[in-house]
Amino acid sequence: MTLEPQGPVLVEGPVEIVLEDGTIARSDRFMAAICTCRRSRTYPWCDTSHRRRARPARPPEDRNPT
Repeated sequence: MTLEPQGPVLVEGPVEIVLEDGTIARSDRFMAAICTCRRSRTYPWCDTSHRRRARPARPPEDRNPT
């Protein structure tokens, strides 16, 4: 198991996780990324929703139109 700062917990697979409602989530991947922020749309698996999204730079405003 590897803890990523500001990111998911990486666990060597296969992995089974028992969710709060008692259901079991399974991954047969060789490495599973477990969400710790609960922002993931694929919870309990990480979909990188924890990453900040950079906004594209705005073009400079033309303050002196001709």
